[in-house]
Amino acid sequence: MADTHSEAARILGERVRFHRQELGLSQEDIADLAEMHVTNLGKIERGQSNPSLVTIIRVSGVLDVDPAELVKGLGLDLIPARTHRLTAADLIRERGRRNH
Repeated sequence: MADTHSEAARILGERVRFHRQELGLSQEDIADLAEMHVTNLGKIERGQSNPSLVTIIRVSGVLDVDPAELVKGLGLDLIPARTHRLTAADLIRERGRRNH
């Protein structure tokens, strides 16, 4: 089995799977209702995919779950290493410090 795309993708996938199973539906059922291929849904559930916003909204709509519930708490610390570790707030603060 392939590695997960990121820890964030793994958690998102777990949440999708949880809600799908809670409804007692198959991946095929959800994929059909979300108008996507079942292999793509499977990749999402296994954390092997980085789904687009449109896909997250489609899947959450089919599951009758607020999309925010699927991504709640997922932050920068859960994605692969980035070149820049600063946030916009860090940049603004640093610019303010340098200008004074």
